[in-house]
Amino acid sequence: MRKQYGMSRKKYIQPGKCWLVACVLGISLTGPSAWAQLKLPNLPDAARSTVQLPPLPDNTADVTSRLDAIVRDTASELDSQSQRLLRVARVRALLRSNPTTLETDENGAPVLKSQVISLSPTSPSLQTAIDAGFVIVQDERMDVLDIRIVTLQAPKGMTARRALRRLRSLDRNGNYDYNHVYTQSAAGDSENSTSFSYSSPQVSTESYSNTRIGLVDGGVDSTHPVFHNNHIHSWGCDQHAIASAHGTAVASLLAGQSEGFRGAAPGAELYAADIYCEQPVGGAITRIAGALAWLAQLQVPVINISLVGPDNLILKNLISSLIAHGHIVVAAVGNDGPAAAPLYPASYPGVIGVTAVDTHNRVLLEAGRGKQVMFAAPGADLIAATLRGEMINVRGTSFAAPLVAGLIAIHLTRPDVDAAKTTLTMLKNTARDLGSTGYDTTYGYGVVGESLRVINK
Repeated sequence: MRKQYGMSRKKYIQPGKCWLVACVLGISLTGPSAWAQLKLPNLPDAARSTVQLPPLPDNTADVTSRLDAIVRDTASELDSQSQRLLRVARVRALLRSNPTTLETDENGAPVLKSQVISLSPTSPSLQTAIDAGFVIVQDERMDVLDIRIVTLQAPKGMTARRALRRLRSLDRNGNYDYNHVYTQSAAGDSENSTSFSYSSPQVSTESYSNTRIGLVDGGVDSTHPVFHNNHIHSWGCDQHAIASAHGTAVASLLAGQSEGFRGAAPGAELYAADIYCEQPVGGAITRIAGALAWLAQLQVPVINISLVGPDNLILKNLISSLIAHGHIVVAAVGNDGPAAAPLYPASYPGVIGVTAVDTHNRVLLEAGRGKQVMFAAPGADLIAATLRGEMINVRGTSFAAPLVAGLIAIHLTRPDVDAAKTTLTMLKNTARDLGSTGYDTTYGYGVVGESLRVINK
């Protein structure tokens, strides 16, 4: 029974909530007439002589500006939350449809069921794991990166969480982590279309056939017209290429070219590693490791990775080794919003984290922010290739990253630490500063690749 008090409850609306009510009711608050549209309740006669409404501010332009800022900030937060929820929903759907192969870590990230990865283990460490009932299911030596990765299957009935705790307690000097599964970082694509026309403000006929670029993503449709000048090498799927919309779009922005369209390095030689192969375990650390080792072995200087996921000891060491050997790794910062925790591999030291901007060079509402952001590039109001020879509207940090990777790749012929530093310094100097003066955590050093935007006319 609700407790009754001796005073009546007053109904009121807090000032900060007025704008929400106005939005729900469809009331405009963007002009001088807005105040007149808010109908006030009738006041008692006695109150009319004592209650005075605040006067309308003299500078209504300032009021409008402040209201616009409130609307933008609110829309930004809502859109960012929707993108995070969308990615979470995709992960949950993946888990529900693959209960026999996937489970989660402590934070809900997908991992391969009952598996643990050991980084460069010693013989005694492996023997300890075997004695505890673990079985070696994969042992891959990546000599070019000075790394060895051993995948261990836990005893029957043991979860990956318990298995990781068990190995870490048995071997305190060992390096173990989950076999995490990483997802593509696209925010959302429009439906495929061949009916629209498109153009680039500055379509160049220049070809970069001597440029080599690596791509870790889904498969690429090499038969698409934008790749008619490219030599594409494929890895994964037992040498049977399986084209994907995301991988094809990213590849086109890296190196594609056709009438009215160009990527950052048109005609470049593309080394495309498909880590998904349309399988639920696609995107696992072991797949990514194999792809990176392949690219390192072939001495591909620049590698674009449009994947996002949690921090992982094995992936961190792989990326660190690549950078130490003179490779440049470019990665999308993700689309979980400005308040989201850092995503990887973009947040690892030395990685070129890329955010996305629209046609007005405003950062996308859903783009991640933080010290991992190094550059911004077009990532909305943008056209890219997709399956069946068609073009598509794309949006997200996934599609900004390849523009930066391509711009870097045209200056490098092989992995080289000094050349990498020089190239990055040059890119910083040519970037157009946005946001706060100098480096900031929204746009990094500024926007590059503005002339590469290909838009729907």
